[in-house]
Formats: sequence, C-alpha cells, structure tokens
Amino acid sequence: MERSKIQGLYDACNIIFSQKEVPTFQEIQWLRNLLDTIEAIDVGIHEFNIQGSPFPWLPKPGLDCCKGLICGQGVSEITYIHIHECNNFSIGVFCFPAGGVLPLHDHPGMTVLSKVLYGSMYIKAYDWVKMENSNCRALGLVGKVVDDIFDAPCEASVLFPRSGGNIHSFTALTPCAILDVLSPPYSEEFGRPSTYFSDIPIPALPGYAILEEKDLPEDLTVAGAPYLGPRIVTGLDLC
Repeated sequence: MERSKIQGLYDACNIIFSQKEVPTFQEIQWLRNLLDTIEAIDVGIHEFNIQGSPFPWLPKPGLDCCKGLICGQGVSEITYIHIHECNNFSIGVFCFPAGGVLPLHDHPGMTVLSKVLYGSMYIKAYDWVKMENSNCRALGLVGKVVDDIFDAPCEASVLFPRSGGNIHSFTALTPCAILDVLSPPYSEEFGRPSTYFSDIPIPALPGYAILEEKDLPEDLTVAGAPYLGPRIVTGLDLC
C-alpha cells in the first residue's frame, strides 16, 4: 500500500526531531519540501462540499462533515484538528472561517513550519530585538519580519526560536486552513507556554513596535474537530 503524504511527513519529523543534534538547514528544507506537497485533502479536509470521495481511508458518512471529510467552508469558528503530538513535535491543522483571528502569540524555543492549505490569510510576524520582564509581564522591542497576504497555493514557511517571525498573528480573509508542525510542542511543564501580545507601532521607527504581554483574549475560542485523514503508523503502533 502506498504511503500517504502525512505518513511521510510524520516519518521525517520523527527522524529529524528525535535526534539529539539541532536539525540542519538541509533537514529543515527537506521538511519544508514535504509540506509543499501536502494538500487539504491529504489531511481529511475538503474546502467545498462534495458528493463522494475516492479516498479509501475515509470513515463512513454520518459525521458533521462532507461525506467523511471536514468541510472547510462549513467551519464557523477557529477549529484545531489534532493529528499527532509527542515530546519532540506536534502536527495539526487550524481551520478558520472568514474573519477569524488568532492574535499575536509566540513560540518559545520552537521551530515551526506552516503551510496555507487553501484560502487567503493575512500574516503579521515579529522577532524580538530586545525583551525585558516587568512585573512578570514580557515587554520589549520587536522588528517586523512578515506583513503580507498568503494565498494558497503557496510555499511553506519556517520560523525559528529567534528568527523568521517567532511572534505572529493570523487573520483569515477567506475561509482557510494552515498545517502546522511545531518542535518541540507547547508545554507549560517545560516552560513553553503560549503567550499573547498587543503591539504598539513606533511611528519614528517604521517596521518596529513595542510588544506587551496580555491575557488570553476572552473572545478567543478554538474548537476541536476529529482528524479524518489517513491513519498515521507511529513507533508505538509497531510495538
């Protein structure tokens, strides 16, 4: 049986992020190239309603989806599809309705690869220039790295712990979805919480802003949805 694209991505992540050494540029580029081959259908999502599906791994109809597929256009709130998570990395998809916003947030100590699977997304991203902690709140100067609209199909992007836009926000201009690979994943226990920020532009310094940590926005809700793509065979499955 031919290996699915998501299985190939999992296998590559398992090889690269399970080693003790920091991934090389060539290894990250390998992962990026793999993400570039993945489409929404490969992770159990169809942007539009369909009458049927030729994909043998899909469950029988009966779920709130399009004949066994998550309906991208039918998502009414920001929704996260959990595909896999272990100590070394996580794989998942964020689906957005038009107008959905994921506010500025960081990825402490993480390498993140992202791919817009369908739709149009405005992304704003910063990197720290200087960060301070004041009364247990992060505060500092940042430089803008990304301020652009990404229309699918487009190349996957990569951010690193200290470069590439480690602090970013998403605004869905149309219904859209983003495939995310995080290494290591978020963890309160290991000092990798998700922190949210507000940004204050500096008129005298175009491209720079002051970031101030803020509480989790009360109006931010992220729903969960089942993963309906091909089953991933992990090392645990082989034991």
